[in-house]
Amino acid sequence: MQIGFSRKISENLLEDIFQIILSSLIKHKKVKIAKFGTFTLRKKNQRIGRNPKTKEVKIISERNVILFKASKEFKEYINKNG
Repeated sequence: MQIGFSRKISENLLEDIFQIILSSLIKHKKVKIAKFGTFTLRKKNQRIGRNPKTKEVKIISERNVILFKASKEFKEYINKNG
C-alpha cells in the first residue's frame, strides 16, 4: 500500500512512533493505542531454569518484558478480513 511518503520519511516516522511508545512504556508502564491494543511492561523475577537437553540448572536473571493485548476492534477486524 502506498501512502504518498518517501521510504526515508516513512522509516523516520515509524522510528519516531516506536520511540514515543517505548519511552512512554518505560515511564508509565502502560501504553494504550485506541482500536489497536495495549502494551504493558511487566517485571519478571529471577528464577531457576533448566536446559531440557543437558538438564543443566541455570539462574534466569530478573528482567522486564513487554506484553501486548490486542483490542476487541483489532481482533474483530483481523477475523473478519483475514
